[in-house]
Amino acid sequence: MAGAQVLFMPLPLRVGTIAYLPFGGLVSEARHWPPLWDAVRAACRRHRAVFLKWEPGFDAPSTDDLRRWGFRPSPQTVQPPNTILIDLADDETMLARMNQGTRRKIRQALKGDVRCFQASADDLPRFTELMAVTSQRNAFGVHAPEYYALAYRLFVPQDAALILAEHEGQALAGVFVFALGGTAWYLYGASSSEKRHLMASYGAQWRAIQWARDRGCRVYDMWGIPDADAATLEAQFEQRSDGLWGVYGFKRGWGGRIARTVGAWDLPYQSLLYQLYRLYIQRKAA
Repeated sequence: MAGAQVLFMPLPLRVGTIAYLPFGGLVSEARHWPPLWDAVRAACRRHRAVFLKWEPGFDAPSTDDLRRWGFRPSPQTVQPPNTILIDLADDETMLARMNQGTRRKIRQALKGDVRCFQASADDLPRFTELMAVTSQRNAFGVHAPEYYALAYRLFVPQDAALILAEHEGQALAGVFVFALGGTAWYLYGASSSEKRHLMASYGAQWRAIQWARDRGCRVYDMWGIPDADAATLEAQFEQRSDGLWGVYGFKRGWGGRIARTVGAWDLPYQSLLYQLYRLYIQRKAA
């Protein structure tokens, strides 16, 4: 009837843990929230949690409910609260929604003998090599190869697909897309620094979107853009490349709509240590 996945991260000096509840929990009826929180609180007590951080996602209870259960807005998010959602449809409808540049680059990839296909487990080293190249070029962290191998083993083919784009046998881009129910998520993407004129990243992304649509998904989540309003995004994306600004220029052209979750909320269990955490976050952001 109700469930939640709670992760625990140990704090320094063994003072306790931070409990984290990613998107969810899952309840069959609204009346099951209170007993679910009782079960979560018991687990947090066993793990000496200072507080619980919850990111409910889009299917969140009302903010009135969140506050009634003791949650307060968090000064720190784990997942990006802002994203772009593409409503999936037939190819022509989706292409018509895109901006002209994105349509042109997709067609350029398809006409340039770029082959886009669902990769097998044997192709994983090619994808992880692309991830390493992308990480070095764009200065962001990636997981170890074993992480992507485990994700592939757990979710492909039932709930995920690894799409690779190659030219003359050389891997140029990859998209790791996941799906559950009516939604698909573009969680990991990588590209080579070579042959960028072939627009392989656009070919791979387009194939991933088609995979999600053909699987029965209704929405494709581009997963993460800067946490700013639409006017700010449009005014600054050509001048900025820090953080998620570097990918917004790519994601904005696919004909989606900007959407924001309710962000992160904290439920304190140990007031003094929780206040020290908030103070640390505030100083770190200053």
